[in-house]
Amino acid sequence: MKKSDASHDQPASELISKRIAELGGWRGETLGRMRKLIQQADPDVVEEWKWMGTPVWSHGGIICTGESYKDKVKLTFAKGASLPDPARLFNASLDGNMRRAIDIHEGGAVDEAAFKALVRQAVALNGAGKPKAAKKTAKS
Repeated sequence: MKKSDASHDQPASELISKRIAELGGWRGETLGRMRKLIQQADPDVVEEWKWMGTPVWSHGGIICTGESYKDKVKLTFAKGASLPDPARLFNASLDGNMRRAIDIHEGGAVDEAAFKALVRQAVALNGAGKPKAAKKTAKS
């Protein structure tokens, strides 16, 4: 059975936990640590399993995805280009108009407080939505 087929029977949180366990080593530890930070930053975060096996964290829209590669764990923020990043956590996908990513390599560290602030900003941006046009008032 393919991993994507299993998603119909299991909650996303279980599938993400399985992925972390399957990865093991530094990649599993890193993805697990970042997951905990996301959950601490936003206790109402929703975990999803999309695109044939990608962990996704959402709240009013996608916050970020968590992908694992041979040499890195990548956290891609869907609206990262619109987020202030004073700690300069974003180090990948810097040329696009929407997304920004944080690539974490073996032995790499992420400023936990700055990462949590970034997650909270992403949630706030998702909740802001598009501003409504001001209503026109009739002149008498």
